[in-house]
Amino acid sequence: MTGETDLHTLLRGMRPELNPGRYVFTMAEGGVPSGVTPVVTVAEQEGLTLVVPQAEADGAGMAYDYVAAWITLRVHSALAAVGLTAAVSRALADAGLSCNVVAGFHHDHLFVPHEQAERAVDVLQRLARDSS
Repeated sequence: MTGETDLHTLLRGMRPELNPGRYVFTMAEGGVPSGVTPVVTVAEQEGLTLVVPQAEADGAGMAYDYVAAWITLRVHSALAAVGLTAAVSRALADAGLSCNVVAGFHHDHLFVPHEQAERAVDVLQRLARDSS
């Protein structure tokens, strides 16, 4: 099924959903440790970046310094859609919030500072309302 490409439709229907938990960005030396189930992996020249639940990183003794909340935009965005990431990141930046975006096949996923999660959802809901 092809995702949506119209920016207005994407913004209006994004329905940001806060996933439960605390997530961290960490590096895996020699592969993913036992007991760790990443929600995101990125192979970089420097090594394997993982986004994992904080409790799993703690249990495996993995280092991190950024604790994030995970927000899923529930609209099915096409990978070729233009402007959604820019509009969302601009709204969050204007609110003084950092945002790390990961595109999945069906949805875009945002990792924002955990302590600012509710505020980030409010900003995104306002962006959706203003796009109607």
